[in-house]
Amino acid sequence: MKTGSPESDSVVRDRLMGLDVAECERARVRRDRRYDGRFFSGVRTTRIYCRPVCPVKPALGRNVSFFPTAAAAEVAGFRPCLRCRPETAPFSPAWLGSRTTVDRAMRLIRNGALDREGVERLAERLGIGTRHLDRLFQRHVGASPLQVARTMRVQRAKRLLDETSLPMAEVAERAGFASLRRFNAVFAEVYGRPPSQVRGRG
Repeated sequence: MKTGSPESDSVVRDRLMGLDVAECERARVRRDRRYDGRFFSGVRTTRIYCRPVCPVKPALGRNVSFFPTAAAAEVAGFRPCLRCRPETAPFSPAWLGSRTTVDRAMRLIRNGALDREGVERLAERLGIGTRHLDRLFQRHVGASPLQVARTMRVQRAKRLLDETSLPMAEVAERAGFASLRRFNAVFAEVYGRPPSQVRGRG
């Protein structure tokens, strides 16, 4: 995963689909449920990202960056919060509306299109080129199709770990990972700990 310093607020604001930073900050501090799934906040001091409804005491605003999707937060180097569980957030409206190509691509990815085939085949199904598809995702989602698919796999796995007692190999398969080894490596990279440890917390 590509990591680095968080994006400037002006860039993130452009990607928040009509929400400005001040509005996001108010929603975050108030834990406003109306904004759940519409954006995620990353705390630069902890490198963890959260939903607006996170029960943890809100961090100081000067230490927070906002992202339109969980994948965008992970691309910027943040890990998911284990308290508010970003994988359970409602489907983000940032992916809806008139952006029909991105919306359709997101549905296909959620249904496993990139678990079975590559980005080239996904773009072909959408009737566009791969470079144009990537540009659309960067503009509307803040992450590439592959990065979004990776986040969705990890989120599916996290839900299975929390809600079932399935063996790890089956969790990996159902979540869309090609192998248990790949699942363990990606999950540990995203959460900063192995899946067995996260299930142990539950």
